[in-house]
Amino acid sequence: MLAMTSLEFGAYPPRLSDADRERALEVLREGAAQGRVSQDTFMRRTDAILKAQWHTELHAVLHDLPTRRPRSRWYVAGISRLFGFTASLRKAWQSERLPELLLPTPSSYAYSIGRAPGSMLRLTHFTVSRTHAQLRSTADGWKLRDLGSSNGTWVNGSRVTGSVTVRPGDVVRFGQIGFRLTVSQPPPLELPPVQP
Repeated sequence: MLAMTSLEFGAYPPRLSDADRERALEVLREGAAQGRVSQDTFMRRTDAILKAQWHTELHAVLHDLPTRRPRSRWYVAGISRLFGFTASLRKAWQSERLPELLLPTPSSYAYSIGRAPGSMLRLTHFTVSRTHAQLRSTADGWKLRDLGSSNGTWVNGSRVTGSVTVRPGDVVRFGQIGFRLTVSQPPPLELPPVQP
């Protein structure tokens, strides 16, 4: 006598996986959160989902609840904007807390930055090169130049290659040491008292 396989009589549908049960429980939780099912109904349906073995049993438990719809583009775009905003807010907060580096007044000399003892701004951190960068006031504004440093000179998150123009408020970094550029403020004018 020949043995018959289940394929000859038609295969049974696949049994439920743990992932199928978890998705069904998520749909039920969302339904409860939206007020579509009561507490007692939630408990009964949870038991039915955990005991279910076939997809038809899950369908019978969840037939009146909407399944989760894919998130729309505006939702994803909104979340992306929110995360972008928090990142820029964090950057702004961190840049405001950086120590200030006073931009040089117009002169003919360059403001030397590095670890070498003769540097005008001496930074003794191990990520700063001996002769790291120069800052100079020119007719076009202030220029920051990297002098071939090992760990780089950065302005507002971009690495400097050669020379770049900088302005008050820019965030500069020499290796891992950061500053916010500022200019000296003239003292407030003392106005003579008004005579009546």
